Amino acid sequence: MSVLAASWSRRWMVIAAASPAPHNRAMNAAPSPATAALHAAAQAARAATPLLAAAPRAQKDAALLAAAAAIRARSATVLAANTEDLLAADTLTTAFRDRLTLTPARIEAMAKGLEEVAALPDPAGRTLSEWTRPNGLVIRRVAQPIGVIGMIFESRPNVLADAGALCLKSGNAVILRGGRESVRSVAAIHAAMLDGLRAANLPEAAIQTAPDADRAFVGAMLQAAKLIDLIIPRGGKSLVERVQAESRVPVLAHAEGLCHTYIHAAADPAMARSILANAKMRRTGVCGATETLLIDAAIAPALLPALVDDLAALGCAFRADARARAIRPDLPAATEDDFRTEWLDAILSIAVVDDMAAALTHIRTYGSEHTEAIITNDADAAAQFLASIGSAVAMWNASTQFCDGFEFGFGAEIGIATGRMHARGPVGLEQLCTYRYQVVGTGQVRAG
Repeated sequence: MSVLAASWSRRWMVIAAASPAPHNRAMNAAPSPATAALHAAAQAARAATPLLAAAPRAQKDAALLAAAAAIRARSATVLAANTEDLLAADTLTTAFRDRLTLTPARIEAMAKGLEEVAALPDPAGRTLSEWTRPNGLVIRRVAQPIGVIGMIFESRPNVLADAGALCLKSGNAVILRGGRESVRSVAAIHAAMLDGLRAANLPEAAIQTAPDADRAFVGAMLQAAKLIDLIIPRGGKSLVERVQAESRVPVLAHAEGLCHTYIHAAADPAMARSILANAKMRRTGVCGATETLLIDAAIAPALLPALVDDLAALGCAFRADARARAIRPDLPAATEDDFRTEWLDAILSIAVVDDMAAALTHIRTYGSEHTEAIITNDADAAAQFLASIGSAVAMWNASTQFCDGFEFGFGAEIGIATGRMHARGPVGLEQLCTYRYQVVGTGQVRAG
């Protein structure tokens, strides 16, 4: 995304956020407990932002490394808290439970993520561009933190560590509200992040969480214009839609992860089988999981049965169009709505297409502009696909599950952005900065 596009994005977001407040509340009514708690947190976060913006990289990195050590030291406590969350949440879907579950490996991945963020360059204070005008003025565009970030997420407790690390390293303060299902896990991870802040002598208000699971806190966040600078929702469709509909604060969000894998006629069959199995079944509940398989008619009779058998052996179910069912009559029939569904489960929609043009049309019709992949050994076909896709991420001969900030080398991600303005794809350090201008003169005055 170009700097100019980011500029227009920010301008339009500010215009949207400035819309008149509703008048259905008494102007002098006492704030609710949730609103009072949010305002106190936001004011503390805003007071911390100058300190964070001025903090040298070494101090921020020290906090992240200390937090990583604290997560490892507190791993037993975090796992115990997560077990309590899982026992309390006994009506969850399999995919939701997977997102909520922490394991020793996932805790270690959290700690490594903090260390990787610490190893990355500091994004704030960079000179993005510099030029000299004919009158001698030197103008610099310089990256700076956005300010106070509000993060609303649902089931995955590791989001707290990822978001906290990225916001801290980029010089932003963050207020996080996790889902009620993960409240104990989030509290345990937050304690480790606070250990890191204290060890580096940085304000604890840099990384805050909601005081409880009161849903009213979310509403207070969405109305906190001038206290919170950017809201990032990370969760299901209903959460994102609510945030986009109600927020008076600019929103950076993604729609559903309705990702496609397209197997082109020139695909290597073994590669296609390996990639599709991973793209669908590695973790079915993540937003980068493939939800729809598109396969060229020229190779479908020979390859589709093997693909179906591979996935069925891994526990996958299917919804197939008429052309796929003509090849495998045992496949359940797909409805129109099936191709618009983000399954987040071990279910795959299948459509046979004539060619790449038909595949691109299908993706434009049903996709959510998250991540699409083409499997082919034809470099020209791959180049055409990569250039034609309007989604945030397009891949060639790789699993869609690589759409992840950690895998992109960002250390972590605060979310995936699928909008057309500002950030797109995994949102890391650079996307959590805006910019300002510095103008250096030698006594110039403007004539006329």
